[in-house]
Amino acid sequence: MEQVNPTRMELIKKRAQIKLAEQGRDLLREKMDALIQEFFHIMVSVSKSREELETAAVAAQRSLCVAEAVDDLTALKSASFATKRFLTLEIRGKNIMGVPVPVVERKTVTKSVLERGYSMIGTSGRIDEVAEQYEAELDLIIGLAETETSLRRLGDEIQMNRRRVNALEQVLIPELKRQAKYIKISIGEREREDLYRLKKVKKIIERRRKATKKQQSAASASAT
Repeated sequence: MEQVNPTRMELIKKRAQIKLAEQGRDLLREKMDALIQEFFHIMVSVSKSREELETAAVAAQRSLCVAEAVDDLTALKSASFATKRFLTLEIRGKNIMGVPVPVVERKTVTKSVLERGYSMIGTSGRIDEVAEQYEAELDLIIGLAETETSLRRLGDEIQMNRRRVNALEQVLIPELKRQAKYIKISIGEREREDLYRLKKVKKIIERRRKATKKQQSAASASAT
């Protein structure tokens, strides 16, 4: 046990520390409960988005296979190179119970036929469908990246809060209570020792007083 000064002031200090630690533990528990609720809420959204993404990926792959089988591969490759470009995303942040999470500005990737950059002459509707399917898949990927990042950060915060609660509940608070108990016992023992010494001193004083009185009585008798 850490060396503590067994005084009443130290006992008051330890009790205040215990109260503060218990309040901190309770606040962390409340925060963790709120984070867990938000975590499961986002997890439902993530699960739904993953299912949608899987469906979109299958549809996009199927449309590509059909275009490769039916259309001219040169026209398909030309269209793919024409639509190839950088994608810029605007990302800002927000807080969920003090946890920073990203928010992607939703600018849809889906474009019209004229915006895709390839010539409408020499390309079929199947190629347009391939582009449309993959653009829709990319939209879902961007949305899923935002929610999965939020989910991961909330999960990390929940784990960190759980470790803090466990440290307070299993280490710090029990140690403070042991120290307070030790101080209380030490003060009680010291008070009992002081009381015993006080009684002993009173008995000695009483014996001396009686002895003095007896001597004075004897001296008075001799004088008469």
